[in-house]
Amino acid sequence: MSKDKDLPLFSSDDEAEEFVGSADLTGYDLSALTPTRFEFSSKDARVNMRMPAELLEQVKATAASKGMPYQRFIRQALEQALHR
Repeated sequence: MSKDKDLPLFSSDDEAEEFVGSADLTGYDLSALTPTRFEFSSKDARVNMRMPAELLEQVKATAASKGMPYQRFIRQALEQALHR
């Protein structure tokens, strides 16, 4: 089957959820979608650190390019470093 159908635009999360819950997505082009990680663990501990302003700006810019808050980006970088 050809994957040439574009996903429709939705006006609400409920509308999108209803579509995904009932649609056959095999005919849609999903190549533009990006994987997303959801964070379910509570954030009950705090960290305060000092770093060069240049580094923080690079972190913020990289996080923005990935479409995420910079603190989440830092948390993911730490998780990845610990899982190596």
